[in-house]
Amino acid sequence: MNALEIRGLTRSFPGFTLGPLDLNLPGGCILGLVGQNGAGKSTTIRLILNSLRRDGGSIRVLGLDNQDAAFTQLKNDIGVVLDTANFPETLTLKHIAALMRGSYTRWDEARFNELVQRFGLPENKKFRDFSRGMQQKLAIACALSHQARLLILDEATAGLDPLVRDEILDLFREFVADEEHSILISSHISSDLEKICDYIACLHQGKLLFTAEKDALLEDLALWQGSAEQLEELADEAIVAVQQQPYGVTALVKRAEMPAGAQLEKPRLDDVFLFVVKQQGKGACGK
Repeated sequence: MNALEIRGLTRSFPGFTLGPLDLNLPGGCILGLVGQNGAGKSTTIRLILNSLRRDGGSIRVLGLDNQDAAFTQLKNDIGVVLDTANFPETLTLKHIAALMRGSYTRWDEARFNELVQRFGLPENKKFRDFSRGMQQKLAIACALSHQARLLILDEATAGLDPLVRDEILDLFREFVADEEHSILISSHISSDLEKICDYIACLHQGKLLFTAEKDALLEDLALWQGSAEQLEELADEAIVAVQQQPYGVTALVKRAEMPAGAQLEKPRLDDVFLFVVKQQGKGACGK
């Protein structure tokens, strides 16, 4: 079963329209949302959580329409971490655990205490005195401690140092080790998404530029460098996007369409995102 199914989703604001958007998140997988600030990532997440009403389309979360009256009962099955952790500022870990215990019927105190120790969170410090990194670690610990089936993460690793981010990414990989758990994650840290995601969806100015299996995307595409004259010799169908450089041309190309012997480099997710987004400002892809 798909953990998330979005069909024809739209939402309009003055000066901005999201969609129409179609996305699937299969069970046991991690889907990463990439895009610049204002691309529509956080808006999409708010629409999924039904904290923002959609204008059109449909959203099914764990098989249930998110505007169904029973959706509120799914809170045990959905762990949410937004870009800013939100707990009462005077509470300590003990008080926050008690708050969570009263909110989730499947709250796992032992799991929470294990993660608190693993993250090195201070037991007696008030939430207002936590650093941003500690606040995010606490929010992640809570999301992983009520036996959720779906995690929805909006910039969840922001403010964390690389070592802690790696530890949390390992936790996310463990979470989806079976087909019963899935993650939707939005992040500006594309290297994090490249490490853990099965699928990538790229949003730009409210539009879905592409959605693809991450490994296939990075294996099928390549970076090529040459002169403008050499670029003209390449087949049109090989070119995805082009950037003019001071001493030549760099192109994002389809590996299978390139001539034998062409010197190609494997792209990073950042490369694909930047090439495709910049090409949008120039019109159609290609020469």
